[in-house]
Formats: sequence, C-alpha cells, structure tokens
Amino acid sequence: MKFAKIVYYIAAIYGVLILTPMYFMETKNGIDFPPPINHPEYYYGFIGVALAWQFAFWIIGKDPVRYRLFMLPTFFEKFSYAVAVIILYSGGKVYFPILITGLIDLVLGILFVASYIKTKAVPDKKD
Repeated sequence: MKFAKIVYYIAAIYGVLILTPMYFMETKNGIDFPPPINHPEYYYGFIGVALAWQFAFWIIGKDPVRYRLFMLPTFFEKFSYAVAVIILYSGGKVYFPILITGLIDLVLGILFVASYIKTKAVPDKKD
C-alpha cells in the first residue's frame, strides 16, 4: 500500500507542477510548437481535465485500498495520452519535448498498474 501511496502522490504533484503553468503559456506554446493554437477551448479544456485527474490521484494516494477500483480509469488516463503521443511523434506530428511527456505518462501508467497489483482488495464485509 505504501508503494501505491508514493506513486499516486508523485503523479499528482508532478501533474500539477507541469500542467498549471500551461494556463499561462498558450502564446508561447503556439510559437515554440507551431502552428499557433487556433482552438483554445481544446487547449484549456485539456489542461482542466488533466488537472482534475491530478486531484483524483491525490485522493487515491490518501487511501489506495479504499480507492483501488478507481485506479482502473487512471490506467486509461495515462496510457491513452502516452500511446497517442508516441504514434504522433512516429508520424512527425509532435516535437520531441512532447514525446518526453508521453513517455513519462507511460512510466506512470506502468507504475499505476503495479500499484493496483500490489494493493490488495479489501474483502466485502458480511452483514
């Protein structure tokens, strides 16, 4: 259980530190990674949804046994981004720094699966 706590807390802290500044970097990201963002609702929507997941990671980290089933959608959260970025990078559609973020999410996804496996489910109490 301690392993899962550490993994989910690290993921939450990392995510908040990486995602929060993105709210103030729309123009810079458009310059550094052209073309400029032409649908800001997707950009800010992505950040908002991703930040919401960081709070979910924090909650899971507080009590991994209790929230063990809630770990399952966290796998999809990490692997869906990682796989998409790897495919996009392979096709030359995203830059190397974006690939790094995808690979970090891939590692976190693997650690989430390991956390799930290492965290034993609590048996249902019989009435």
